[in-house]
Amino acid sequence: MQEWSREKIKEVLAGDEAKLLYLYTPLCGTCQVAGKMLTVITELMPNIQIGKSDLNYMPELAEQFGIESVPCLLIFKEGELEEKVYAFHSVPYLFEKINGIFEKSK
Repeated sequence: MQEWSREKIKEVLAGDEAKLLYLYTPLCGTCQVAGKMLTVITELMPNIQIGKSDLNYMPELAEQFGIESVPCLLIFKEGELEEKVYAFHSVPYLFEKINGIFEKSK
């Protein structure tokens, strides 16, 4: 999972495929666990674009997308924010949620 810059985020979100943006802060313990879960998801779903951004360096993203807490997974479909996920629960839960939205975008 790559760290996305402001420019990369704008570029990626302009497309029409399903994309995921993981927002975190490095000192958040829950974020560290969520990041590991998303690493597994990237292995299970290699065709989906998943990026991450540290909100400490991009606070404008929190304002732009109305982020209430971290970790937060933003799911985009056709350039529009489809869903915000705060409770990651488990890898199977994330897989099903992401797969459902990704399948709808085909």
